[in-house]
Amino acid sequence: MSTESDRVIVADLDGPRLTEFTSLLPFPLDPFQRRACRALEDGHGVLVCAPTGAGKTVVGEFAVHLALSSGAKCFYTTPIKALSNQKFAELTARYGRGHVGLLTGDQSINSDAPIVVMTTEVLRNMLYAESPALRGLSHVVMDEVHYLADRFRGAVWEEVILHLPEDVRLVSLSATVSNAEEFGAWMETVRGNTAVVVDETRPVPLWQHILVGRRLFDLFDVDANAGASGPVIDKTLVRYVKERVNAERMGAWEAPRGRGRSGRGGGRPGRPESRPIPRPEVIKLLDEEGLLPAITFVFSRAGCDSAVDQCLRSGLRLTTEEQAVQIGEVIERHTAEIPRGDLDVLGYWEWRDALERGLAAHHAGMLPVFRHTVEELFVRGLVRAVFATETLALGINMPARTVVLERLVKFNGETHANLSPGEYTQLTGRAGRRGIDVEGHAVVLWQSGVEPTEVAGLATTRTFPLRSSFRPSYNMAINLVERMGVDASRALLERSFAQYQADASVVGLVRGIERGAATRNELLTKLGGADSPYVEYTELRARLKERERELERQGRTDRRNDAVTSLVGLRRGDVISIPSGRRSGLAVVLETDTNSVDPRPLVLTEDKWAGRVSSADFPTPVSALGSMRLPRHVDHRTARTRRDLASALRSTGITPPGRGRRVRSSAADDRELSTLRRAVRSHPCHTWPDREHLARLAEKYSRVERETDAMRQKVAATTNSLARTFDRILALLTERGYVEHAEGEVRVTERGSKLTRLYSESDLLVAECLAEGVWRGLGPAELASVVSAVVFESRQEGESMAQGPTGNIRHALARTLATWHDLRADEIRLKLPPTREPDTGFMIAVYKWARKESLEDVLFAAGQHGRALSGGDFVRWCRQVIDLLDQIRTAAPDTEVSAAASKAISAIRRGVVAVDAA
Repeated sequence: MSTESDRVIVADLDGPRLTEFTSLLPFPLDPFQRRACRALEDGHGVLVCAPTGAGKTVVGEFAVHLALSSGAKCFYTTPIKALSNQKFAELTARYGRGHVGLLTGDQSINSDAPIVVMTTEVLRNMLYAESPALRGLSHVVMDEVHYLADRFRGAVWEEVILHLPEDVRLVSLSATVSNAEEFGAWMETVRGNTAVVVDETRPVPLWQHILVGRRLFDLFDVDANAGASGPVIDKTLVRYVKERVNAERMGAWEAPRGRGRSGRGGGRPGRPESRPIPRPEVIKLLDEEGLLPAITFVFSRAGCDSAVDQCLRSGLRLTTEEQAVQIGEVIERHTAEIPRGDLDVLGYWEWRDALERGLAAHHAGMLPVFRHTVEELFVRGLVRAVFATETLALGINMPARTVVLERLVKFNGETHANLSPGEYTQLTGRAGRRGIDVEGHAVVLWQSGVEPTEVAGLATTRTFPLRSSFRPSYNMAINLVERMGVDASRALLERSFAQYQADASVVGLVRGIERGAATRNELLTKLGGADSPYVEYTELRARLKERERELERQGRTDRRNDAVTSLVGLRRGDVISIPSGRRSGLAVVLETDTNSVDPRPLVLTEDKWAGRVSSADFPTPVSALGSMRLPRHVDHRTARTRRDLASALRSTGITPPGRGRRVRSSAADDRELSTLRRAVRSHPCHTWPDREHLARLAEKYSRVERETDAMRQKVAATTNSLARTFDRILALLTERGYVEHAEGEVRVTERGSKLTRLYSESDLLVAECLAEGVWRGLGPAELASVVSAVVFESRQEGESMAQGPTGNIRHALARTLATWHDLRADEIRLKLPPTREPDTGFMIAVYKWARKESLEDVLFAAGQHGRALSGGDFVRWCRQVIDLLDQIRTAAPDTEVSAAASKAISAIRRGVVAVDAA
């Protein structure tokens, strides 16, 4: 199915430029591609929504052709560097190296070329800096524009859309979303005429399957589907799964013979098999069915590596000797620049052995050059089975004949959650190679708890709307004020897609308010009307209940404040009692925390657990029961230290106190509460015989009133919500000297102009540290170490804070944390999203690397300090540190820090960090 916006009239005939372009292509255009290209040649912007692999990029390439034909420029933006590299190679092959440039955070190649491929962040930064390179720009292609839903980076896409000059034609390419018309309508309001072209037809048909044991079933019954209103699940599959589940309950299983796609009998007789068959056997079965090459999505890095190891141990080989030689040549070409001494620590030989057998893992923990090697070999058909995390589904051009899903649940960073229909479609969209495969295949591995109806629901649901993640940041606000002033900035924010969607939601809320008002009036009549004494009685009861709740909240707040004060007062060596929970019992304080907002001292319990506790662990104030002597240096990460200290703690003879005396409620002495209770008891309605019936009506009346008021408040909060956030940011920036009010205008100060060049997630924290000289006096390696704390983010929460390797680093880190505490307190006061706490987990690794230590020693040291790093993670974090150091180099107010940042960049950019750096 394909649709097109009615707002833009598109020509029925190809224009001369499109005719010229299509004559250069080795294939005919699909109808949706032709409609989008015609709109583009007619001078409209276009939004193209189509499935993965449908050929959306052809429209982007036509924009390149139009720009070159008219002697203008075209910028082609992508969300990730790997895609930028891929598109750079494709356009260079077509137009020649002299016509194509590349700009990423790491590399600049021929940046003055008429065609420049770049990451979206690079274009955003150019727009804020008003770069001269924007002159002569006629077209911008935004590939994967649906990334604007990404909660970490999505705002960048909206910033570009809003800031691009009006005369630049925008080509937006998106995966299929269910609210394309809404997105297109917004695009038209901010960019002018925009044609919306939607195509939901996959270029290669997709067949859905479930692998139960060793039998491969079609998910849908093709014959039954022909006359049905919707997809019909294969009855043989349903029966087979049901019999298998019943057999598991009975504890025995002998598979019935029957028709399956594979034509094989099922399972080993004599025992149930609730788990899928081993991974090597899955790959062998797919090979026998002619379903390779395949991508198996495993939702963990360790799982991907383990899958490859299992296949290697099984002796599985999917390549010929001739193919293995070709694979070796590609490997040598990609890895020639890696220092030979680093190969062992990177797991090179095991990785190479797997590749030569046609097997590979693909995930963010791998060295970038390893990932890119896998991608080339897979596209060339030399690697035939890849085990990947879901990151592979995000844009990389790496299609397969078959996609296998091991599970329908994945960890989303906070909890294990079921795959959404949108995620399922994104993952299975990799199946089916256009021009190679007649059909693609999606295979779900069955295990207990997986129902065919659940898989069918994921496969057939087409409701995955695009939701904006846009919100103002400190850097965005300061750049807006500098470029256009406060009023124009506020107006621009109100034009964002986020505000557009928020305003649209108000329509539904207003309807809810109207319905609530009607229900309220109806209930009021049943209660006797507005003058009824029972209405007065109802209001008294409501006030009584609200006062009780208010006092309870106040009591909780007072108890928390008391607990915070008591935690701040603890000293090293104090023995305390944790009153409840898994860690209840005695504990000794190893490190104090004087943060007055949320102190989290480090303690060791008598059960040998070491970690940080907070006010949430103490319903009443904590006090020292005694104290014990501690060694000067306590390494609580080692089991032996924890064991010895826990033993010493138990031998102190201190015992936890019994259950504490119940805290007297503040309600007992509250005069207002007592007055309300007397008023309720003395009210005439209190003795009415039908009081309880009326009370139920009154409760419903109160609930409707509360819900209606809540909707009214939500309408008020939603309208102009982004502008209010912007005003709060502006208030904080004013307090801290980044902007000033003079002669009725808001001006960016010299301090503020430095912030305009900082695009870090912790932009204001970095700016504060630079302005206050927190990082002055650090050497290059020391600066890199401290800067890493505002970049690095541990994969697991709750890991302990590492200590800096030098006194200078420890001092600078302490001041950085103090600056962060002050900033967070201001953010809480102004109700702004908090800046992330610095994380010291990468400090030692990057310090040693910047001091020219070997990769083996660096990774070993990281593991010794509890932060084991893969080669890929190490390189990725090094490059992010380099990126921030480069911003600091240009934004630092003094030459000493700027020079240290430049030297640190050179020190880090070596060896594996410098290989394949684009």
